[in-house]
Amino acid sequence: MVRVFRSVLLLAMLVMTSYVYGQSIDWRFQDASLPLDTRVEILVSQMTTEEKLTQLVNDAVAIDRLGVPEYEWWNEALHGVARNGKATVFPQIIGLAATFDPELVERMADAISTEARAKYNVSSAMGNRGRYAGLTFWSPNINIFRDPRWGRGQETFGEDPYLTSVLGSAFVRGMQGDDPNYLKTTACAKHFAVHSGPEADRMTFNVSPSKQDLYETYLPAFELLVTEANVEGVMAAYNAVNDVPANASDYLLKDILRDQWNFDGYIVSDCGAIGRIASEHGFVDSEVEAAAAAFKAGVNLNCGGTYNKLNQALAQGLVTEELIHLRAKELFRTRFRLGLFDESSTNPFNQYGETLIHSNEHVALAREVARKSIVLLKNKDNTLPLSKDVKVPYVTGPFANSVDMLMGNYYGISSNFVTVLEGIADALSIGSSLNYRKGVLPFHDNLNELNYAPFVASLSDVTICVVGLSADREGEQVDAIAAEHHGDKIDLSLPQNQVNYVKELIKHKKGPLVLVIASGSPVSLEDIEEHCDAILQIWYPGEQGGNAVADVLFGDYSPSGHLPITFPKNEEQLPPYEDYAMQGRTYKYMSDEPLYPFGFGLTYSSVKFSELTTAKSLNQEDTLQLEVSISNEGSYDIDEVIQLYVSPMDTVDGMPNTSLKAFRRVSLMSGETKRLNFQLSPDQLLVVNTQGKRVWRLGKYKLIVGNSSPGSRSISLGAATPLEQVITLR
Repeated sequence: MVRVFRSVLLLAMLVMTSYVYGQSIDWRFQDASLPLDTRVEILVSQMTTEEKLTQLVNDAVAIDRLGVPEYEWWNEALHGVARNGKATVFPQIIGLAATFDPELVERMADAISTEARAKYNVSSAMGNRGRYAGLTFWSPNINIFRDPRWGRGQETFGEDPYLTSVLGSAFVRGMQGDDPNYLKTTACAKHFAVHSGPEADRMTFNVSPSKQDLYETYLPAFELLVTEANVEGVMAAYNAVNDVPANASDYLLKDILRDQWNFDGYIVSDCGAIGRIASEHGFVDSEVEAAAAAFKAGVNLNCGGTYNKLNQALAQGLVTEELIHLRAKELFRTRFRLGLFDESSTNPFNQYGETLIHSNEHVALAREVARKSIVLLKNKDNTLPLSKDVKVPYVTGPFANSVDMLMGNYYGISSNFVTVLEGIADALSIGSSLNYRKGVLPFHDNLNELNYAPFVASLSDVTICVVGLSADREGEQVDAIAAEHHGDKIDLSLPQNQVNYVKELIKHKKGPLVLVIASGSPVSLEDIEEHCDAILQIWYPGEQGGNAVADVLFGDYSPSGHLPITFPKNEEQLPPYEDYAMQGRTYKYMSDEPLYPFGFGLTYSSVKFSELTTAKSLNQEDTLQLEVSISNEGSYDIDEVIQLYVSPMDTVDGMPNTSLKAFRRVSLMSGETKRLNFQLSPDQLLVVNTQGKRVWRLGKYKLIVGNSSPGSRSISLGAATPLEQVITLR
C-alpha cells in the first residue's frame, strides 16, 4: 500500500506544474511514457527565444530553471572515441573498408559506442561536460574517395558508392544500437554533399556535378544511411554545390534530405562553415545574413559562433520566432532519444562503467580488424609467410617503430600501441638474431650521409622495410603539419628519400625484401615494385597494428583484405584533381590499366570459382537469383571476399563500365567448397541516366563473379579467374 501511495504521489508531482524562481514549470517533458514529440514541445515551448538561441550552437549552455544541463555536441569517433583520453584505437576507416565485412564494421562501431557511453557516464559524474565528452558523434565520413590525392580519403570507405553505403550503414547501426527506447550514441553522416578536396580550397570550392554523377556517385551512401540506417545526424559540407554553399542549400537540405528522404534528425554545419557563407563564398553580404540563410535552409546546429547573430537576424525580419521554435525542437529530439531527460535507471546504457573502456575484448577486436584489413599485393614465389625461426631477420624503414603511423587522423589515446617492430619481435623465435635500423627519415633526407642501414640487408636472411606516409603528411588541412599541399598530395609516389632507400636495400639485399606500406591512400611503386618479393598494404592499422602485421607475416593469419580503392600507376592516369566529373575516375569509369585494381587482394591460398547459374533474361518485376561455387584449393584456411559486378555491354549515355552490386566475405578451410547465393532486386539493376533518374535500361549485361574487379590486370596479379554470364534486361 505504501508503494502504491508513493507511485501516485510521484505521478501527481510529475503531472502538475511547479514553480521555480517564481515561474511555473511543466515538468511533464520528463515523463518517458508520453510521445517523444509531445515531450519535446512541452520543454521547448517553455523556453524564451533567447534561451532557444543558446541551444543552437555546439556548446549549448545550461538552462537551470528547466533542468536542462549544458551540452557539447562536438564529438568525434571515426575509428575509436577520439580526442577524449584513453580509448581503444582501431584501424583507420580506409583499412576497415578493406575488410569488406559489414558484420565486423558493426561490431567495431558497437565497441566504440560502448566506450563512448562509459566515458560519458564517468565524465558526467565528475562534472566534465566539455568538448569531446558527449554522445553525439560526427562520424562516419561517407564522402567518396574519388581521387587518391585527397588527404582525407583515409577517413572514408573508399571509392565505391555501394561499398560505402553498406559499410557506412553498418557503422551507424553499431554506433546507435538497437535498443527500442534509446539511442546508444548518435552517428552523423558527413560531409553533405559532393565533398572530397582539394583541402586548400574546401572553404570556397564550388562543385557543379552532372545530375548523373550526383545521383550515381555522390548521394547514394547518404540516402541509404538516412532511409535505411536511420542516421541521427547529417553534417553539411564547406563547399558550394551548383553555386550555393551546402549549408545554405534548400536543394540539398530541404528538397532532398528532409522532403525526399524524410530525414528527421538534426543537421549540423561543418565547423566555421556558416560564417564562410559570407566571408569566403560571398553568397550573402554579412554574418547575420549567413546565419539566416543556413537557418532557413535547415541547419539546426552551428558548429561555430555565427548563430550568435540570429538574434539580429530575428530583429531584422530575416528569420521568424516560429522557425526558431521548429529548429530547436528538431534539435532537442536527439537529446531526448539519447535519454538525457529520463530517469537514469530507465536507460540501460547508464550502467556502463570504466571497465568497458579499452577492455581486453576491445583490444582483441582491434587486432582482428587490423589483420583482416591488411592487403597482400604481391607474394613472389610464396615469399610469405615467413618462418618464425628465420635466423637473421632485419626490420628497417621510417615507420617500422612508429606509433604515429599506427594512429591515422581523428584518433584516440591508448597506453597499448604496438609498433611493427614490437609485433615482429614478439612473434619471432627467441633464437632469431633480429636487427633493426630506421635507415631513413619519413619525409626528408638524412642529414648524416654515413648510413650503414642499407648494408645490413646484405647480412640478413630477410629484410622487412616499413615505408609510407602518416597523418602528418596526408590528412585534414589543419592537422597535416608535414604536408606541403595542405594535407593533399600532388603525386602518388612515396617520398623520394624513401624510394631511394628502398633502392639501396634492393641493391644490397641477400634474402627476400618484404615491403610493408603504411598509408591512408594509394601510393605509386614505380621503379621498386618489380624488385620487391612481397608487398603488404597495412593502411593506418591502429594500436594493435604491429601484432596484426606479425600475424600475417608469419602465417598465423592468411591476409584477406581487398582494396577499397584503385591504385593507379601514377598521377598521369588521373583527371585533374579539381574536376569532380567521374569519367576516367575509379574502377567504374577508368579505362587505363591500374597498378592494383579495386577489390584486389591475395591470400596464402588460391580459390576457384565454378558452376555459375542464373537466369538468362529478366524483366523489371524479377529478382535476379545467382548461385556460384567457390573452392579453396590451397593448404591454408582463409577468408575470401566474393564480388559480384554488373557490366553493360553498351556503355552509352555515361554509364559506368562496371559496378559492384554485391559482395560476401566467407571463411574457407583448406580443400573446402561452398555454394553461395546472391539476390539482386530490380532496384539494384536500375541505372542513373543523364537526367539523374534511376531507370530500367533494356539491353545485355555481363554478370561477373570473382575476387577482384573485372580486368586483365587482376588476373595477371594473381586474382582468381572470374566467371561471367550474359543476361538480358527486357
